[in-house]
Amino acid sequence: MAQFPRLEDFVGAWHLSRVIQDHLTDTKGTLTGEARFAEREPGVLDYIESKSLSLGAQPPLEATRRYIWEQDEGRIFVRFEDGRDFHEIRGDRLLPDAEHFCDPDLYHVSYDFTRWSAKRPKWRAMWRVKGPRKDYRMISDYTRSA
Repeated sequence: MAQFPRLEDFVGAWHLSRVIQDHLTDTKGTLTGEARFAEREPGVLDYIESKSLSLGAQPPLEATRRYIWEQDEGRIFVRFEDGRDFHEIRGDRLLPDAEHFCDPDLYHVSYDFTRWSAKRPKWRAMWRVKGPRKDYRMISDYTRSA
């Protein structure tokens, strides 16, 4: 039976596979790479994503992204690298969702921890982003690296 993971369960390396569908340009993108969680201090993790992004006919682009994950009272707070709030993941459900408004764009994320197991943890983050110049869906799958 799947159980919501504790923050420390994320520590280590994860294989990251992402599909992006841009509805404005009718372009599909794929991303492969690694996400790594490292303990900054007790109850606080650094999330570092390094990846190769292919979007439409453009040549692949290498990129990194960083966040801070902090657990408090059964929730995980996801913050931008500079400490600003991004969103929170509620720990009382296996399919939590959250929103972040970045004027004029709305970011909605749904997490799926139903495939999480102690032996082979897997999870998913599904983003839907809408705004005057943005309209895309992004699905990221994470599997523990061997």
